[in-house]
Amino acid sequence: MKPTAYFGTMTQLKSKAAGALIFIGATQFIICMVIAEALYPGYSVSGNFISDLGVGDVAIIFNSSVFILGLTIVASVYFLMQTYPYKLLLTFLILCGIGAMGVGIFPETYGIIHTIVSLITFLFGALSAITSYKIQKPPLSHFAVILGLMSLIALVLFGAGIYLGLDRGGMERMIAYPTLLWAIGFAGSLIEKS
Repeated sequence: MKPTAYFGTMTQLKSKAAGALIFIGATQFIICMVIAEALYPGYSVSGNFISDLGVGDVAIIFNSSVFILGLTIVASVYFLMQTYPYKLLLTFLILCGIGAMGVGIFPETYGIIHTIVSLITFLFGALSAITSYKIQKPPLSHFAVILGLMSLIALVLFGAGIYLGLDRGGMERMIAYPTLLWAIGFAGSLIEKS
């Protein structure tokens, strides 16, 4: 049996491949982040930056998983380019993926380089969520915009040192979590495209 007989047309197959890559990248990162947090001695979700996991005993878990997240996002763009001509979304996605790979290569001990690649990841992840509304159906398209805006607002507040009682680690997660949740929903919508 040909793969397209089971999965659908070639366009559908490419959409499913892109969705599968994003789903794998996002879910493995979330799982590895939780594992690294649990294994990191004295780690505080509210008090520590996410990137604190990129140094010390759990560095290999965190750095490899964030690199894989970026790699799967970049790889998904290859398939999305052939199915969705929406260049703004594709540009934001590839920049987000490159940024995530950079976070894995340049942990926080690299100072300003790490800060730049983290900002690229957060900013373009949020913008990817917002611009994905063009290729998603309601209500997912609405959720994507809301999650992207939540992430952008949290990024601005974080940059201004306004943590809303969540401390720096908690506020940083308000940047990352909405985008990760969007990525899983977006991946599912791509996988289910008919």
